[in-house]
Order: sequence, then structure tokens, then C-alpha cells
Amino acid sequence: MTLEILTPETKLYSGEVYGIQLPGIEGSFEVLEKHAPLVAALGKGTIKILKTKSETATYKVESGFVEVINNTATVLVEGATE
Repeated sequence: MTLEILTPETKLYSGEVYGIQLPGIEGSFEVLEKHAPLVAALGKGTIKILKTKSETATYKVESGFVEVINNTATVLVEGATE
């Protein structure tokens, strides 16, 4: 799955990933490869990028949105820190 994490100022991450864990406004959820199309609001929390089954990266975010379509996840966030 292709993942892009964008802020109003910069592109934080772009690349192929196994999956992503996101802080939804009503609880966290996970998106893996070939996920059904989805648009969701994100709350304050941590985004966990599953680069492989054993390698991860995390970003703390304040709020944002995620769109998943055609095996591509685009995350638009504000106030992100690594």
C-alpha cells in the first residue's frame, strides 16, 4: 500500500507500507493493504506506520483526515511531530 502523510507545510512521509494505525475521533483503527475505500476524521494521538511486519515509525498528530482509495492512503494532518 502507498502511504503519504501531509501537513500544510510539508510532506512528512511517502512510501510503500504494510499498514497504518490511526487515531480516529471515536477510537483508533488500522488500515492494511487492499482496504476498502474509506474517508475518516482523525483526533489527537499517534499514527503508527507499519513499514514491514517488524519495522515501524510513529508520528504524533493533533487532528486531520485520512482517505483510502485504490490501495493508497493519504493522511492530511496538523500539528505533526515525529
